[in-house]
Amino acid sequence: MARIGTDTGGTFTDLVAADGRIAKVPSTPDDPGRAVREGLAQLAAAGVAMPDVLAHGTTVATNALLTRTGAAVTLVTTAGFADVIEIARQDRPSLYDASVDRPEPLVPRHRRLEVAGRLAADGSELEPVPDDVAAAFEVPDGTEAVAVVLLHADRNPGHERAVAGALRAAGWDVTASHELAPEFREYERTATTVANAYLRPICRTYLHHLVAGDEGPAVLVMTSAGGLVPGADAEEQPARLLLSGPAGGVLAGAAAAVANGFADAVTFDMGGTSTDVCLVRGGRPEVAAERAVDGLPVRLPSVDVH
Repeated sequence: MARIGTDTGGTFTDLVAADGRIAKVPSTPDDPGRAVREGLAQLAAAGVAMPDVLAHGTTVATNALLTRTGAAVTLVTTAGFADVIEIARQDRPSLYDASVDRPEPLVPRHRRLEVAGRLAADGSELEPVPDDVAAAFEVPDGTEAVAVVLLHADRNPGHERAVAGALRAAGWDVTASHELAPEFREYERTATTVANAYLRPICRTYLHHLVAGDEGPAVLVMTSAGGLVPGADAEEQPARLLLSGPAGGVLAGAAAAVANGFADAVTFDMGGTSTDVCLVRGGRPEVAAERAVDGLPVRLPSVDVH
């Protein structure tokens, strides 16, 4: 099976064929897939056959979050909880810094909508959602994606399913928290779901057009956890790609260290937009259930990149 690996960074896009031949082209932020196609054309000109599988690592999601160039998101949440994403946690990482900044929420206050209905902490229903959910609120003009995060949906997703279903029936691109990160802790679940909605339009467009035509290779995309998922899955849950490129660098660094007799190592990956460091113990990268990207928590498995 012919394979080519690709890595899309903020400055360059690199391609490596299974036989070791490489291509390096400038990244194209307006259409990240164009740089991949140009690199494939370079390899084809050098005699490399079109691969059966294209393994793809990317920093497009990471850079979109760092540069705040994602979609206009509306958040739909339980009545009384619209400001969870702004209140966040009362952590003080810089206890004596009088001028410490905190990250701006990805959703401004005027695009946070509240819906009636309430679940208890065990998931039992205290108040039903409105029968006509679609009439309970109006999605603001200019919205490109919607995040639905209702209280205790990790215990009982029924209310979220009703709200998300009504929005999808109306044609909105919806990320529901129980489908992405069904875990307790409302702020982290909200921030993760909003990040996914924020990234989905840009990542869906570029991943869908990564290779030209339907006859191209199967596309597998590296996740933050270091695994590979089909391109269609990556389009739906791009929050899992926030450390995609860095995870690939960590795995390659760990493999190189082990091959040279070092089971314990520190990987250092400097790119055009960010620098990533990870600890490797016993030949295996450290992993984490949650990582912060630009100060925003993402409660999804990942290699423990800093």
